[in-house]
Amino acid sequence: MHIGELAERTGLSLRTIRHYDEIGLLKPSGRTDGGFRLYTEPDLERLLLIRRMKPLGFTLDDMAELLRIIEARATVTAGTEDARDGLQRYLAEARSRRQRLQEQLAMADEFIERLTRLA
Repeated sequence: MHIGELAERTGLSLRTIRHYDEIGLLKPSGRTDGGFRLYTEPDLERLLLIRRMKPLGFTLDDMAELLRIIEARATVTAGTEDARDGLQRYLAEARSRRQRLQEQLAMADEFIERLTRLA
């Protein structure tokens, strides 16, 4: 798929996708004869994973590291145990960050409820 379709399917801007390409986070799987980026379904899945990490406050470096871990996990190498441990680390961190967001949402709901009673 072309970058426009990828942007539409992910809800990300063309600029963001191009930036991810420039920093090596999401390289296109190919290019047309005219040099336009071409993406595959696995590229889409990779981008959706990146997109899901962003609201949890993961950095671009974190995203790149997790993607490397996932790639290592997909191959049978000596580093597979390290990859599994790394994946478990990210899973625990994601759960922790989700819990903090859930607590913030509960406080926001309480605040809105108080304001509603005052209105």
